[in-house]
Amino acid sequence: MSACPHVSPAGLSPATPATEVHKEECTLCFDSQDLPQGIDVCLKCFNGGCLENDRNHSQLHYQKTKHPIVLNIKRVPKPKKKDGSPPPQKITRLAIEEEREEDMFDYITSVKCYACGKEIDRTQGNLPGVIDSVMVALSAKRQSEVKAWQEEITSCQHTEHLEQGPARPLEAQSLAHCNKCELNSNLWLCLTCGNLGCGRQQYGGSGGNGHGLSHYEETMHPVSVKLGTITPEGSADVFCYMCGDERVAPPLAKYLAYFGINVASQQKTEKSLTELQVEQNMKFDFSMTTEDGKQLSPLFGAGYTGLKNLGNSCYMASVVQSVFALDEFQNRYQNAAAQHVSQCRDNPATCFHCQMAKMADGLLSGRYSVPIEKGQDEEVRGQDGIAPSMFKALIGKGHAEFSTMRQQDAQEFFQHLVSIIEQKERAGGNDPTGIFKYSLEQRLQCFECERVRYRTESSSSLTLRVPAKKDSTKVADGQKPEYLPVGFDECLETVLGDEMREFQCPHDQSKTTATFTTRFASFPDVLVVTLGRFVLGEGWVQEKLNVKIDVPQEVDLEKFRGRGQQADEVALPEDTNAPSATPSVDQMALEQLMSMGFGEVRCTKALIATGNNGADVAMNWLFEHMEDPDIDTPIQQASAGGGGASEADVSQLMDMGFTAAQAKRALKETSNNMERAVDWLFSHSDSMEEESSDASNGPSAPTGYTSAPGRYQLVSFISHKGTSTHAGHYVVHILRDGKWVLYNDNKVVEVPNIEPAIGEAYMYLYRRV
Repeated sequence: MSACPHVSPAGLSPATPATEVHKEECTLCFDSQDLPQGIDVCLKCFNGGCLENDRNHSQLHYQKTKHPIVLNIKRVPKPKKKDGSPPPQKITRLAIEEEREEDMFDYITSVKCYACGKEIDRTQGNLPGVIDSVMVALSAKRQSEVKAWQEEITSCQHTEHLEQGPARPLEAQSLAHCNKCELNSNLWLCLTCGNLGCGRQQYGGSGGNGHGLSHYEETMHPVSVKLGTITPEGSADVFCYMCGDERVAPPLAKYLAYFGINVASQQKTEKSLTELQVEQNMKFDFSMTTEDGKQLSPLFGAGYTGLKNLGNSCYMASVVQSVFALDEFQNRYQNAAAQHVSQCRDNPATCFHCQMAKMADGLLSGRYSVPIEKGQDEEVRGQDGIAPSMFKALIGKGHAEFSTMRQQDAQEFFQHLVSIIEQKERAGGNDPTGIFKYSLEQRLQCFECERVRYRTESSSSLTLRVPAKKDSTKVADGQKPEYLPVGFDECLETVLGDEMREFQCPHDQSKTTATFTTRFASFPDVLVVTLGRFVLGEGWVQEKLNVKIDVPQEVDLEKFRGRGQQADEVALPEDTNAPSATPSVDQMALEQLMSMGFGEVRCTKALIATGNNGADVAMNWLFEHMEDPDIDTPIQQASAGGGGASEADVSQLMDMGFTAAQAKRALKETSNNMERAVDWLFSHSDSMEEESSDASNGPSAPTGYTSAPGRYQLVSFISHKGTSTHAGHYVVHILRDGKWVLYNDNKVVEVPNIEPAIGEAYMYLYRRV
């Protein structure tokens, strides 16, 4: 084999442990090293490219970068051994360990030069070292998974320097149950005084009455350890109440010795908090059979591709399947993205448009929706589907929750995805999320003077409360309550009904009452409705309302259409009081949170912290910050005369395409916080564009109003099974080609009778008809 003249000029260097090596999958499609033609890995930048004749992204990469030298990798499974060898070593900690792939696969490799157009000598120059570095490197996909799974738990000053009382051995009976109740599991030992208290009730895990927490509130002793999780190696579940988080206690053996507990003699007898959550999530599954026990029929082909579960990624899969089933997303990212992919000079793995095009191709082309090969006597049951690792890493990058492998709220992820797409598509004007946008009319009428005030707010999803009513005939001691069925109109009325409230009238200058009414100023092309099934239960623990709701497949919302200020109505004057420098919040979301039992200060802080992205997102923030010491501290208001927006901040926002007036208003609404100002601008872009620069109190043509009809057809819905948004499992049903299809991770099946599932869903997508 002759020497290649392009190896030396290519300037190849071995991959380092920090290098992202895309050797498992093409960065522009889901073709993998398991296909007969394998994957080409560029030995200059370590991009992965496929070799299929109809796409050949490896050739495209060479044309764009002029990187000629590639390593072709084919992975072939080894025959399974049946030699009676023992099972693999038991996993002793929850983390991703590097698997011994050499025991499962053979690898066939060759080196090619695209400039020469042929295979070349792999011993030339430093090629052997570069090839070895690629083969031993942790793939980019694997790096992303490990980073997301490994949630680092650190020590704190309280666990490192804990002040304990006099040493005193604890008697065995004092460790038998909680000091305030009879619970004998989920027990937490105070490392300061030796008190034993039960834990709080966990999401679907072990129960408790919160006596460990109440002991901290009474004594301010900061650190406790969970009995039953202590191992001879000195590891255990340690919680710092001061920090409000799990911690590591390096001197744990010394702390326990104060109470006569010898760590070396301990055995782990209870599951850790992380193990409980993972175990609970594994238990949730949706029936894949019909009512008479028959297996649902699997579907294959274009539009019927499943998404592999990466570990608690079902929330993302359900949302992604829903939006890519919509024509607007298909047109933008499947049909119109080919030109971008052919011309893009950015790293495909981190390019938003390349990854959206890759996802569209993976889900919609049918290329990866093929039956799993079975033996002649075995019936075909499903498909492998595609693994959205690259997509998840990109969309979740930098986000405190979506960058992890923990379970998340599907509605919150939907809002996050919409926000990301808005930001990426704003400059090009090809934003498909515009189909979700609509305006709500908020009308206020004073009971005394009968004057009115109108406001419009833009939104991309409608969250409805569930007016649950317990069924008194089915309440048993110690059992969870059952609820009576609820009508969909009852849920709509929780947001779109009339409400009487106290009101300080600026016209009469007196405290009176007013009628508050919310209506649609405009209707979206696709209406996203979320039912607030997650509420605050006893002990301030989030719980789910398993209520059957009569949700129609067709809905007419015309009766909730707003008309704007009428000719015979007189507008209320604006408030004359000095404007507050406190950031404004979404009043509807504020009222929704307060109706759940949260205080106004807490609700306001939650909405401010989450950028006014709705009650559900704010509620999740509240659950995570319930124990913050300043959670109920009143919000400090800046003086009205100070703290104006800086020219640099205004200029930076203008560089993103906003006007100076829009930038200044956003900074004013968010107390000059740049990060929140950007979120505020994107979430209020429609209403700001519609506002007139010349305000008037008299009747005029209302802004934000359209005459498009408000009649809808259900096209998909996302369901959740489990106890909270942070535990359980999500699936989605989609109306496709005239039939209802269930997407349960990588399982895709036809559902002949959809009615039972509709009333138990969490999110609904309706298309205007």
